[in-house]
Amino acid sequence: MLVTEQVQTLLTRERSLLSDLQAFLTLQGAPEAALQQARQALANLDESFLLVVVGEFNAGKSSFVNALLGDAVLPEGVTPTTDRIYVLVHGEKGEPEATADPFVVRLKLPLTALEGVALVDTPGTNAIIRQHQVLTEGFLPRADLLLFLTSADRPFTESERQFLSLAARWGRSVVMVVNKADLLETQAQRDEVRAFVEAGARAELNLTPPVYLVSARTEQRGGDAGFQALRAALQARLGEVERTRLKLSSPLSAAAEILGGEERRASAARDTLKTDLETLSSLEAQRQRHQETMQGELDGQLNRVGRLLGEFEARADKFIDQTMRIGNLRQLINSRGIEQHFREQAVGDLPQAIERQFASMIDRFVEANLHFWEDVQAFLIRRQPSSEIARTRFSYDRHALIEGIAGSASRHIEEVTESQLTRQLAADTEEAMKGVVGLGAGGVGVGVIGAVLGATLAADFTFIFSGLALGSLGLLILPAKRLQALRQLRVKVTELRESLEAIVRREYQREQDRADARLRDAMSPFTRFIEGEQERLNSAQAQAAKLRTDLSDLKARVGEIGTR
Repeated sequence: MLVTEQVQTLLTRERSLLSDLQAFLTLQGAPEAALQQARQALANLDESFLLVVVGEFNAGKSSFVNALLGDAVLPEGVTPTTDRIYVLVHGEKGEPEATADPFVVRLKLPLTALEGVALVDTPGTNAIIRQHQVLTEGFLPRADLLLFLTSADRPFTESERQFLSLAARWGRSVVMVVNKADLLETQAQRDEVRAFVEAGARAELNLTPPVYLVSARTEQRGGDAGFQALRAALQARLGEVERTRLKLSSPLSAAAEILGGEERRASAARDTLKTDLETLSSLEAQRQRHQETMQGELDGQLNRVGRLLGEFEARADKFIDQTMRIGNLRQLINSRGIEQHFREQAVGDLPQAIERQFASMIDRFVEANLHFWEDVQAFLIRRQPSSEIARTRFSYDRHALIEGIAGSASRHIEEVTESQLTRQLAADTEEAMKGVVGLGAGGVGVGVIGAVLGATLAADFTFIFSGLALGSLGLLILPAKRLQALRQLRVKVTELRESLEAIVRREYQREQDRADARLRDAMSPFTRFIEGEQERLNSAQAQAAKLRTDLSDLKARVGEIGTR
């Protein structure tokens, strides 16, 4: 390679840039394949100029290479004869040498045509053995110049078109060669094939590469004009200046493709994060809707409790109105009897009805929360990482965090299923109601509280009769007592209704806060992950933009080699 001060400066810049690319890929958690390609691009700077021959196995690549070198150095045949990549270099002839890559063989040949150049023969791009194509495509990023071989009897097949598209992605310089041109009997046929290959190559490369029609068989038998033209073109392309320009350009083109791959992965990650943010917003919306639904259900349950108290109030009102009359003076003196009648006629089954209503409220609360968490779990399962996202650190971390939220939902469902929430809510409600009915701490249940509530009501609404003497009940006093009892009835029922509602709402909200806290705790690592990834991707976007600018500038400088 021509090493001038200009070239040495560009080499130094290029090595630094490729090292920066490796560091960038490592920091972004890029796939190992991309890191390996970046390492290889840097290593290519120290390798010989690689002239790589590619094409379908029946295009006659081995025959073409033998004819190009003027020696039968590779086996020829009608079946895939090359199952390795052969790197032919100048040197004293010896046995094939193994390399670090088990599918790459190095072969030294004392041929002047190989001075300063390594000629690479690859397996067919359409070989029956799939490994052949993997080898060929894997070696493509290392090529400095491609000799793309097609056959005159089947020019530019679909597999060749796909491979040329891959070469275009890597920014490879390409020379199109049509072998077996001796099969074309007329100039019109030759012109037709040339035009067809040029059009196909132009469609894939967005430029028209040179096309040479050759016959390896004719060359081996005495000489071929097409080969003479190809050799002359290669000598011009492989001169010191042009070879140096291509040698420095190839790793930069590979770096551009590698960087593009990382940019595409970052773009996919940004799209995924956008979806994740929508997921979080949707979960929050579901939580709010769930809370609104629960409040609506609670209002309905409390209305039913209100109706029970309203019915009790109507019965108590009727009892007071009928009992506190002059005709019942003897009965009014017996406060215990009054209390017993009040229990039977006014209180009735109120404690049992309240007990059933509380049990219904608790069951409905648990059922609604169970359904909500089942919805959360199902929602998250539908948002597992897409297979289109590269399996990188981003993908694995994201998957683990989503699994964590779904796992939290699953564990909560198990706890609800085991009635833990039922027990907790019932215990909290019972503890709060003790203050209403005047009970101390102890192992009591809603049923006991309901019974004591009935007794408390009876005591509250009969205390005004206690100690009354027959002589003290005048014609005006008794109606006044009746009005007093009715007013106290309404006050007491209102206080009871408000107390029960406050208790139930407080306990409902407490349990809802617990559920919300559980959801927030489960989502918190995922939320932090999204925020961190957004910051990382924004920073990566800026770094990638700088790398791409540096790549473009350096490539332009390389293109100027030999022009000053």
